Amino acid sequence: MEPIDTRPYRSAISATIHQMENVFLLVIAVFTVAAMVQEVYVIIDGRSVALKDLLLMFIYVEVLAMVGVYYDSKKIPITLPLFIAITALARLVILQGKDQPPVNLLYESGAILLLAVACIVINYQPGGGDKAK
Repeated sequence: MEPIDTRPYRSAISATIHQMENVFLLVIAVFTVAAMVQEVYVIIDGRSVALKDLLLMFIYVEVLAMVGVYYDSKKIPITLPLFIAITALARLVILQGKDQPPVNLLYESGAILLLAVACIVINYQPGGGDKAK
């Protein structure tokens, strides 16, 4: 008895998973744009723009950029989610009132520093990092 060739099934399953991935990325992009529109409406309605609003819009733009980069290259550079995390932590620091314990600010600042160092380490290229070669 010959073994059953499962390659066609694996190929079909892989294609299905990739299609589902594309659909969900499209959903993420649509929801991100919807959230941006809602935020712009709130800003216009309130006739006031605060730093927290700008940081939230920047997070939305970074999410859209991450989806766009994935569609272009089928890869997500690890630094994009790290940038989103740094921006989100910065927004958290700004949103927290002065009633929070000072140690929270140290923890959050330390987390931002750790993420920034991670970005540097990930992008470090010995020998000057000349990408033109």
